[in-house]
Parts: sequence; structure tokens; C-alpha cells
Amino acid sequence: MKKDIEFHAVEGVSVAIAKEVNELGQEEWNVFFINNNDLYLDNVMVASKGYGEHEGQEVKTSVLRHMFEQVGPKSSVQIEPIDPALFGITNEYWVSYYIGQTIYDKKFLFVPGSVIEENLIDISILNKRGVLHS
Repeated sequence: MKKDIEFHAVEGVSVAIAKEVNELGQEEWNVFFINNNDLYLDNVMVASKGYGEHEGQEVKTSVLRHMFEQVGPKSSVQIEPIDPALFGITNEYWVSYYIGQTIYDKKFLFVPGSVIEENLIDISILNKRGVLHS
């Protein structure tokens, strides 16, 4: 039963959408998983999808799943590139990982209009500017 499942508080992890300039001088946006903890996270699984409305039409993206065997302490991994055209819908990243034998999971939502220039901050662990969700 669901009431018998113990849910553990997720701390020290974030998802960021950050802007960078590639080697051709073109602007790109990428999504990152950040581990701010002092320990390793094992079997990190990220499921991403987008949904919402555009010009009165319902929009859904494919669900993409990404697996990282281990993410080190105070480090980050790139999850996927993201097209700025998707910033007008909700972008969801459901993250699950293990610390020892304990599983943790959390849903990170970037709502429509949240990834805009005015919301960009310096994300020191990435050495990039972006929108950080903790």
C-alpha cells in the first residue's frame, strides 16, 4: 500500500537549464543534473517530458529517459539539450537515485515562461548562467 512506503526527503540535488555558446559561436540551451551533496549518487535516472498548450492546441513531447550510473559529489552531468521553443510549455524532469540502498525521487517542473533572460542566475558549479530548480 502507498501508505506503507517511506518517502525520503530529497536534499542537495538540482536541475538547471543553462545557456552556453558552442564552438561555432551559436547559443545553445542544455539541461543539467547537479549533485551538491558530499556523497556519490548511484543509478541516477531522469525522465523528461514537456506538456502544455501552444496556440490553443495541446502539446506533448516524447518521454525521454536518461541513466547515469554514478554522479560524483559536488558535480554535474548534462541531461539533454533543450530547444528554446519548448520554454512556452511545462518541462518536467523526474529524478530518481540511490544513496546506499535507499531510493530518492523528486519531480522538477519548469513552468511556461520561467526560462527567460530576467530569471537567469550564475550557477557556479556549471560556470554558466541559467535557471536553477532545487
